[in-house]
Amino acid sequence: MTQTKATLISVEEAKALLKDQSDQINERFPRLKKQGKYILPDYRLTRKREAFKIRKHTFLQHHARSYVAFDSENGQTLWMHNFPSLTESLFWLDTGLKPTDTDTNTSYKSWKDLHQEDIGALKDILKERSRKRKEAAAAKKAAMVPKKKPAAVKKSTVAKKKKAN
Repeated sequence: MTQTKATLISVEEAKALLKDQSDQINERFPRLKKQGKYILPDYRLTRKREAFKIRKHTFLQHHARSYVAFDSENGQTLWMHNFPSLTESLFWLDTGLKPTDTDTNTSYKSWKDLHQEDIGALKDILKERSRKRKEAAAAKKAAMVPKKKPAAVKKSTVAKKKKAN
């Protein structure tokens, strides 16, 4: 389907990646269970440092139109970054560069033109997922709302005054 090897993942899979990395943080040669390049749509990474501790906690926070790119192709290190667009996250996963990098042989614009079909295919998959999610939410909402009885039509105060006269 695409030249880029990035795969869209769910929140549960992303949390499993983070958990796997944190479990093996003190290993000399960690072996991650899942290797590859992944994109998590509609989320972003947030980090929290605790006072007087060297520990760093990473959380996934829901954020519309935001993407988290995970790269664990070498099987030992999980690299992750937040991106504002799907195209930028794919560019980073494919080249290892950010769009603002200037000292490169590959420019962001030329890469984007070359991979337009791949980007379009992933965007179509995201649109389809979103449409299915909205349909499921609408069906659930329709099932939850009880049907109301039609309200009795009330006469207006003007009509009552005319009748009284």
